[in-house]
Amino acid sequence: MQASNLLKLDTRASKRSNMLLEQSLAKPRRDKVSLGAFAFLFAEIIRYSQNRVLGIQDLEAKLNELGKRVGVRVFELLMWREKNVHRETRVLPTLMFINTVVWRALFDKQADSLGHSTENDDEYMITDNEPSILKYISVPKEMASFSPGAFLAGVVEAIVEGCQCPARVTSHLVPADGMPLKTVILLKFSQE
Repeated sequence: MQASNLLKLDTRASKRSNMLLEQSLAKPRRDKVSLGAFAFLFAEIIRYSQNRVLGIQDLEAKLNELGKRVGVRVFELLMWREKNVHRETRVLPTLMFINTVVWRALFDKQADSLGHSTENDDEYMITDNEPSILKYISVPKEMASFSPGAFLAGVVEAIVEGCQCPARVTSHLVPADGMPLKTVILLKFSQE
């Protein structure tokens, strides 16, 4: 009797997973992952990575690498879904794509600003005053130089590489009045 009940449960679970696998990638999904669940997962990723590195730079490099893996998948998915967007190969349209389409797909909002460096012609900045990915992350005082936005920098770096605009991408936590999590993603494009 118990074996037949298990078989019924297994059949229902496989029907649900088949329905999930049969959904079209072209249609954007309206059901969202809760911010709390995502924040918990991201905090665990940081903790897992922190236990396997020696210093802050190694931790940021590890988060950046994980962000690149996510960024490649996000980029391909958005290229598939967005019918009116084509793969840009120029710097400014690529930055506008990241600032609007990518940020909206990931965070349900546009990045707060996109800026150009006044000192270097090949540097641009994407600013998010309150990144939702960092909302529940607190950095200890002994790790004050750590920027958990390195994950975001990895996502952005993968997307600019996918657009044939290679750049060195770094993340900087720049607290301001009323915005303790203000994050600046700095992109330094290569001179090719």
